[in-house]
Amino acid sequence: MAVYLSKGKIEEIFQEHGGSPANTGSTEGQIALFTYRIQGLSEHLKSNHKDHSCRRTLLTLVGKRKRLLKYLANNDIQKYRDLIEKLGIRK
Repeated sequence: MAVYLSKGKIEEIFQEHGGSPANTGSTEGQIALFTYRIQGLSEHLKSNHKDHSCRRTLLTLVGKRKRLLKYLANNDIQKYRDLIEKLGIRK
C-alpha cells in the first residue's frame, strides 16, 4: 500500500516544521513528513499484517528518519530536542 499525500498536506507539514511550504529540504520538515508516513503505514499494517511490501517500506522510512535524527542531533541539539518533543517520537 502506497501512502499518497495530497500536495496541501505536504505543504502543511513543511509549513509547520520547515518554516515555509517551499522549504522541502529542511531536515525538520523531512523528519516530520517521514513520521506522518510511518504512522499511516503502521495503521495499515495493523489490519494487513501480511503486507510485506508495506512492511519493507515502513522499515526503510524508519531507517531514513533515524539517520536524519542523528544528523540533526549532531548539528543542532536544541532543534533535535524540540522536534522529538513536538512529534512525540522518543522517550
